[in-house]
Amino acid sequence: MDCYLDPSAAGFAAFKALPRDEPIHMLNLLRFRDRAEYPADHPNAGKGWSGQEAYTEYGHTSGPIFQRVGGRIAWRGAFQVMLIGPEDRQWDDGFVAEYPNSAAFLEMVTDPEYRKAVVNRTAAVLDSRLIRFNPGKGSGNRF
Repeated sequence: MDCYLDPSAAGFAAFKALPRDEPIHMLNLLRFRDRAEYPADHPNAGKGWSGQEAYTEYGHTSGPIFQRVGGRIAWRGAFQVMLIGPEDRQWDDGFVAEYPNSAAFLEMVTDPEYRKAVVNRTAAVLDSRLIRFNPGKGSGNRF
């Protein structure tokens, strides 16, 4: 099973090439590790946290930065079953983060305090997907 934790160089370049002045939604799908995996010298190493606990810490430490740049959680749900897609893919958490624009997202991920906080995400997450959507460019209520 391939696991994904960080953006690829090509994916990040494509993200940055899109318009930066319109609202964006970021679909987050997360699968947590059974046990968080911190670097040995990190203050949270050795606490015996689960991946979920380490992700909760990520929320506590990155949340103020997320809010400062204008981010909010637009939707959150609990995974139940995969109807279309690989049956071995199960997600522990799924949510849509809304940003006023992609510049706000870029401001967040380059913030020095965020870079410290993201260690908790890396320790917590076994596999993830992060998909950018433009909420204003959908097809309305039609299929």
